[in-house]
Amino acid sequence: MNARPELAAAPLAQICVTEHEFAMPGHGRAARTGVLLVHGLTGTPAEMRVLAKGLNKQGFSVYAVQLAGHCGSMEDLLHTRWSDWLASVEQGLLRLAGQVDQVVVGGLSMGALLSLAVAEKHADKVAGVCALSTTFRYDGWSMPIYTKLSFLLPLFRALGIGRNSVFMEQPPYGIKDEALRARVVEQMLGGDSAAAGLPGNPWWSVVELRRLSAHVLARLDRLRSPCLVIHAKEDDISAVGNAHDIVRRASHAHVELVLLDNSYHMITIDRERRTVIAKVNEFVARIANMSVPAVGAVAEPVNTAGVQAPAVAGGVHGQ
Repeated sequence: MNARPELAAAPLAQICVTEHEFAMPGHGRAARTGVLLVHGLTGTPAEMRVLAKGLNKQGFSVYAVQLAGHCGSMEDLLHTRWSDWLASVEQGLLRLAGQVDQVVVGGLSMGALLSLAVAEKHADKVAGVCALSTTFRYDGWSMPIYTKLSFLLPLFRALGIGRNSVFMEQPPYGIKDEALRARVVEQMLGGDSAAAGLPGNPWWSVVELRRLSAHVLARLDRLRSPCLVIHAKEDDISAVGNAHDIVRRASHAHVELVLLDNSYHMITIDRERRTVIAKVNEFVARIANMSVPAVGAVAEPVNTAGVQAPAVAGGVHGQ
């Protein structure tokens, strides 16, 4: 039996390598299970804070990693490739694994792709995967018609076309709750990319996401870690078929699918965020061979007044 039931705060905090990353030391036996959280394209670690707090409240150790090229300018992002983003998650996995006995990796939107990718590549180091609002394709109901032509972007890039072009965000910005949406959009358009991410997806970065998507889909049969997939039935960015792709293709892993009735893409902050937190906690607890307190009325209305914009913004674009 491990002689250290709790993690000291200082060592876990020291694994953060940027000012935007954050770590939450766990407590009790649950502290020996770590959860690595991964944000989406053009997002920030802050978009994972609500989920992180919910996990940490149950005692789990949590680390939110920052992807290469993010939390800065569009130029910073354009200098990175999908392999750089994956490397950020791999390095974060190694740092967290040195502090705990086992690691569950969970991500939102593109962060879900990266979580799957690192689990496919490092089956010995990933005890479980949480894929939230997985985005293999931009095929949600709110996506403009021109996104169906995104298959042309690699050609544009090869010809040097569109380096500074951006797919701008548009309503409903992945959020069904109108009051919360208004606050998040105000933050997103305020110009602080470290707090709220960039207000759109650069064309060339979308090319990288498409390459990452192809990489993950082609290797889903390599996934061995148990996988929790949560997706909104009305996801406005990535249709529910993205979730079913994991169920269908991850043939050698146990996959649990949870579909939500009252959220859009940003399920970690939208109306059913308590349900998401509860389901993720239950999943991580099973891996840790623990139990968590029963959750009562998970469908109760969410009081968005308690959510601070910097903690939830950024990742509206986390495609």
